[in-house]
Amino acid sequence: MSLANPTLVLNCGSSSIKYALISEDGGSRIEGLAEGLGNPEARIKHKNLEGEATIIDIPNGVHADALKVILEDLIKEHKPVVVGHRVVHGGDKFKSATVIDEEVLSTIEALTSLAPLHNPANAAGIQAINAIYPDLPQVAIFDTAFHQTMPEYAYRYAVPKNLYTEHQIRRYGFHGTSHAFVSNRASQLTDAKGVHGWVVAHLGNGCSATAVYDGKSLDTSMGITPLEGLMMGTRSGDVDPSLHIHLNRTLGLSLDEVDTLLNKKSGLLGVSGISNDMRNLEAADKEGSADARLALDMFAYRTAKYLLSLTAALPEFTGIAFTGGVGENAVEMRADIIKHLKHLGAKIDTTKNDKLMRGAEGSFHAEDSSIELWVIPTDEEYQIASESRAVLGL
Repeated sequence: MSLANPTLVLNCGSSSIKYALISEDGGSRIEGLAEGLGNPEARIKHKNLEGEATIIDIPNGVHADALKVILEDLIKEHKPVVVGHRVVHGGDKFKSATVIDEEVLSTIEALTSLAPLHNPANAAGIQAINAIYPDLPQVAIFDTAFHQTMPEYAYRYAVPKNLYTEHQIRRYGFHGTSHAFVSNRASQLTDAKGVHGWVVAHLGNGCSATAVYDGKSLDTSMGITPLEGLMMGTRSGDVDPSLHIHLNRTLGLSLDEVDTLLNKKSGLLGVSGISNDMRNLEAADKEGSADARLALDMFAYRTAKYLLSLTAALPEFTGIAFTGGVGENAVEMRADIIKHLKHLGAKIDTTKNDKLMRGAEGSFHAEDSSIELWVIPTDEEYQIASESRAVLGL
């Protein structure tokens, strides 16, 4: 069985490549994950069209090695017509899907200062495809592009103007492909008439929320980096900006040490001291862990507080759409978040909420709820494939 005119979607991390080969109609796909790249344990976990899993060891393999195996061995009978790359940071230059040429690639590399962990890996994936299939068109889908419709009063920081005009210090936002997919899907599912206004809550190990009106992002929780905003698995989310200097003065921590603390040792993990995985915390809570309970309570409250604040951006408010690993599966957490939205008149149907997990899509608002509540599994790969084909007119 062959995929006709498929799109290859690549999401290259610092030591991993998540990939999907998606058919023209989006109905079929081959997918996999190359992980541990650069290490002796490097391997590829691959699923074919029938969903059968295979593991291929590629000891010490890097991005180029993994892509060579993926393209020349695993999907060789399904040559893609285009490659769509998830690129984390596009600065304020890229406002939509963009065909990659030498200038675009150079700009992605130049934006490394804004995304030092991600953009170099994204560029490595582009270069690897160039080496194997130099004539294959490639498209960049930027995490930040969807949020380029935010008004200036939403994306500017209250800092001296020259930091913005000369150094591009502003709020950019991330998870753009997820917010685009979920808000569009919500507008397809709702029976509400007129223009729709959604707050999308992308909750996983990384978390962000976005106010979307008429398909456009008007405000979002993440900022110049993905650290701003919601409490996350290992990220703190919002803290007092003076915390850095306070920790330096009182504990002697360097800027790099504070950065590591806030990005990798905080959030659910930092508060609980147990795990960044909500499933583990829910289990620990049932066993009586006060720290696990506090982490869960903080996550619910801080998420609700942000969701409420983002309604200020919307001319009309249709409802909230939950997505991401936590948003799609954490039934109790969704209910706890909604409890804090009492002033909105949000009410859940407990029976419906309890059934929405493991990839299920649907609404869970009660009949007398003032707003709609949805769970919509995100499909960033499909969104990237769709935007990649559209920009090439395929």
